Amino acid sequence: MRTTFLDVMLPQVGEARGLRDLQRTAAVLFVTVITVAAAQISISLPFTPVPFTFQPMVVLVGAAALGARLGAASQILYLALGIAGLPVFAASPLLPQGMARLMGPTGGYLMAYPIAAFAAGWLAERGFDRRYFTAVAAMLVGLAIVFAGGVSWLALALPAGRSGWSAALAAGFYPFLLADLAKVLVAAAALPSLWRFVTARGSGA
Repeated sequence: MRTTFLDVMLPQVGEARGLRDLQRTAAVLFVTVITVAAAQISISLPFTPVPFTFQPMVVLVGAAALGARLGAASQILYLALGIAGLPVFAASPLLPQGMARLMGPTGGYLMAYPIAAFAAGWLAERGFDRRYFTAVAAMLVGLAIVFAGGVSWLALALPAGRSGWSAALAAGFYPFLLADLAKVLVAAAALPSLWRFVTARGSGA
């Protein structure tokens, strides 16, 4: 039974399971590459070590299209590339690439990506990506996971002497909340629009 947008878009290959697996692998790689590209478009802010990027939206939209397991796999691969030392994380004058980035103040956001992708993909498999308001709900769940991981980690990573949670919220949540909510409202329209196009094409065939 088709449960994700990826399932609908993949060419039908009958019993050629190896080819279908290859197609799914290519889709995972594509989302990983788009995540890397989104990381390169970042804005450093003077009052926080957390940069402004479009990565969370790529993570969530990609997961909605791929489903839970493949969406999470795309982000695990992204983190693996970063741990291997490839320059896939957002550029930063202070934070190094590689494994050290995950141990730094923004590591919680990055490590939350696979979990957020799994959650958004799981909801998409159950039809949340087919209507705008449910797509918004699915992405808000994923975004909440990203913020929860990021702010929790940031509270531990900030220098001693600063008020842990209040400082973490001020540095890693409040400045990004409205912008990320706006991005969710825009990004959530992508999959329902594509579903409507595919449904209309199918009914007109």
